[in-house]
Amino acid sequence: MLIDECPAPRNWPRRGDQGSAVVEFALVTPIILAVVLAVLQVILALHVRATMTSAAADGARAGALAGSSAKAAEARTRQILNAAIGGDDVQAVEADRTRIDGIPVMRVRVTTTLPLVGLLGPTAMTVEGHAMEEPR
Repeated sequence: MLIDECPAPRNWPRRGDQGSAVVEFALVTPIILAVVLAVLQVILALHVRATMTSAAADGARAGALAGSSAKAAEARTRQILNAAIGGDDVQAVEADRTRIDGIPVMRVRVTTTLPLVGLLGPTAMTVEGHAMEEPR
């Protein structure tokens, strides 16, 4: 007689699926939690990047005004970043006058660390903002 053909002992209780929900919950919860945390990390990184880009562009506009300077662009950029994401993560703010396709522009470059957790972070990110200079 094969094992598959042997009837189960009569004293074994038949439980069906009873209790399987607890096991499934214990197995699926860590996976769902990891996915949710990864999505939150991506959202945080995108928010920080968008804030940095906006601050760099606004700083470049402040520096591109007639009679303004690169120091004014840096100061405006730092002011926005300190209010929005805190100044502790900002590594560098650099502003300079340059030309893009022959047009004079103010360029602001911001470098900061992303507040990521785990294998991804912290990592540095650099963004630039440009504004066409007003005639003097």
